[in-house]
Amino acid sequence: MRLCRLDPRTADDCRCLVLQWDEPRRATRWGGSIMTALPLHVAVMRSKGPWYAGEIAGARHRTERANGLEFHVAEMGAGDHLALCLHGFPECWYSWRYQLPLLANLGFRTWAPDMRGYGGSSRPPEVEAYSIEQLLGDVAALIDASGCKHTVLIGHDWGALVAWYFAMRRLRPLDALVIFNVPHPAVMERAIWGKQLLRSWYVILFQLPWLPEWVLASADYWLIKASFLRTCRNPARFPEEVLNVYRDYAAIPGALTAMVNYYRALLRGGAQRQRALGYPTIDVPTLMIWGEEDDALGKETTYGTERFVQDLQLRYLAGVSHWVQQEDPEEVNAILESWLRQKGLPRMEKGRGQVPFDTRAR
Repeated sequence: MRLCRLDPRTADDCRCLVLQWDEPRRATRWGGSIMTALPLHVAVMRSKGPWYAGEIAGARHRTERANGLEFHVAEMGAGDHLALCLHGFPECWYSWRYQLPLLANLGFRTWAPDMRGYGGSSRPPEVEAYSIEQLLGDVAALIDASGCKHTVLIGHDWGALVAWYFAMRRLRPLDALVIFNVPHPAVMERAIWGKQLLRSWYVILFQLPWLPEWVLASADYWLIKASFLRTCRNPARFPEEVLNVYRDYAAIPGALTAMVNYYRALLRGGAQRQRALGYPTIDVPTLMIWGEEDDALGKETTYGTERFVQDLQLRYLAGVSHWVQQEDPEEVNAILESWLRQKGLPRMEKGRGQVPFDTRAR
């Protein structure tokens, strides 16, 4: 253990005196009051704001009140066409670092929020606070808060699952839907009883109390980093500084429990309630981009998606993992731009400034 002092002028929501431990966090008593000892990198991040760990040029950061919670939102672009990007586990807004500039360039007001429980957004403690219904309510409220007239909903991993349900339930009008590496729920139901069940073992583990959080936090959150580095096909896209962003966000007190609670709420009635509502045909144009080397979700979970989506374009990327939009941003962005232009979404305003697109790993 060693003592570290932060500048009190910048430590807005942290103690100026921080105890740094080898363990992720530990409660101790100092000066007559209980204080949580955080790793120093987390304390510094919290003192500067939730975007400190992974800044990108041109992004603005704001807090939006929606569905009774506060959401940290990274924003690029302007106008009344919203591109709302929903991240997955164990990510944050930063997973869209390659798509934010592209979408802004195309004329979208692009929002990449930290979903509830993640990063700079509110973290309700109850499992039921992470039900599908609550997550759908978040998306609807964020769309309302944007004030935009048109919306393209984009999701990866958990964000994609929420996006699928949102499009099915038609809670708000959508111009288009973009899905990265998560199957349609109806297709997943049929595929789960094959090899996919073995691939989804971690979902069962996450139902246990406290143990998943302990495992994920062990060895300075090694599994958080390994979830990217050990499953990707292009490790150059995940250098240490990128992995540290996700490590730092996971190390915020309460974040791991919130992240795992998504899975707990899904298996404690969330999926069953959605199944009971049925799977109406999605009638908005839908683009599905799938990295074929996904260790968690087999390619077979995409077969038959066209039965549930009226206007579907499905593109497979060979040699790309589950982290598709981060691992191959050049190809993903080329497909995304071409498809959006084909659908006329949106039309570039004359004289609109351009935002440089930089695909270097950061």
